[in-house]
Amino acid sequence: MQDPSLYPDDLYGGLLTVDRDAIAANWSYLKALLRPGAECAATIKADGYGTGAAGTGLRLWEEGCKTFFVALPNEGLALRSALPDARIFILDGLFPGVAATYADNRLIPVLGSIEEIDDWARFCRDCDERLPAAIHIDTGMNRLGVTTDEFAALMADGSRSTAFEIALLMTHLACGSTPEHPMNARQLEVFRAATDAHASIPRSMANSAGVFLGPDYHFDLARPGISLYGGKAIDAGLNPMAPIAMVEARIILVRDVRKGNAIGYGAAETAQRDMRVAIVAAGYADGLLRRAGSSNEHTGGFGWLSGHKVPLVGRVSMDMIAVDVTDVPEELAKRGCLVEMLGPNVAASDLAAYAETIDYEYLTGLGQRYRRRYQALPAPDKTSGSST
Repeated sequence: MQDPSLYPDDLYGGLLTVDRDAIAANWSYLKALLRPGAECAATIKADGYGTGAAGTGLRLWEEGCKTFFVALPNEGLALRSALPDARIFILDGLFPGVAATYADNRLIPVLGSIEEIDDWARFCRDCDERLPAAIHIDTGMNRLGVTTDEFAALMADGSRSTAFEIALLMTHLACGSTPEHPMNARQLEVFRAATDAHASIPRSMANSAGVFLGPDYHFDLARPGISLYGGKAIDAGLNPMAPIAMVEARIILVRDVRKGNAIGYGAAETAQRDMRVAIVAAGYADGLLRRAGSSNEHTGGFGWLSGHKVPLVGRVSMDMIAVDVTDVPEELAKRGCLVEMLGPNVAASDLAAYAETIDYEYLTGLGQRYRRRYQALPAPDKTSGSST
């Protein structure tokens, strides 16, 4: 069987272009925003937010990034193969019974419970080596992390905390995307109160949103994620990050639909005029979310075709989406042409608003059926309807 990577582009329903130079440029932009002396790491979990963690990690390493965060130990192992000299933290902590694998591969667990801390301390004592770990402190999110009381007791006791090297003290913002939310200041106050006595240990609070909240939130290390990939970290205002991915779906056919006729599953949308509708070869199996479709009750998302915004029509199905090309010249909207479904002219944050979700879901959910290409993205059309 022929290697699928050798198939011609024309055999694919959609093309996914990833611009790793743009990811690197976004990292450099964020690094420049940090207070002097703060390190800028990179969060590349979920396969680098769908961009390919190994290749993205290598490009960021070339740009100067030396510390990386992933969610799972298997992600850490895969990244270690690509980046033998990087610092790699495992955000989901220490999984039971596999401490030796972490140690053998120099994976640094982010310990989020006393049970995990006890396991790591026991392992370090047994192997007579003070291996590094981060400690996650819960400052109000009530997800991962030891309580502030547990942290204070841990540091006062010393029998466990001295068994290993505390490489980082960290917490996570719950409402960073809304800068005016009072919880941001509350979490900052709680984190400072818990850790100021241990300021010789590096500290981390800022995710992508935290970088934009300003130097009070930067501490010693920031760990941006979504902003690296062109996502919108702050809900309000314009997004300063460069887009890094483009999805193009191939037109299967163009058909005329008369006014009053329904389009797609469930007859969700009825043509309000005589229309020309293009059917493209991508759908929710490719990460183009069903919730972004349109109906007679609400508008849906859109694509972009040769300088024209083309609204989605009806429901998004597994392998196909209908788009309205009535106002596009016929020579630009014909069988085989590619419609941009996400990219420089169709921001993931715009699509996410139609789908009542966040751009993280679009970026991490891009499917495996695309023909992937790693190259520079085209510049957006000057007439683009995107809000980026």
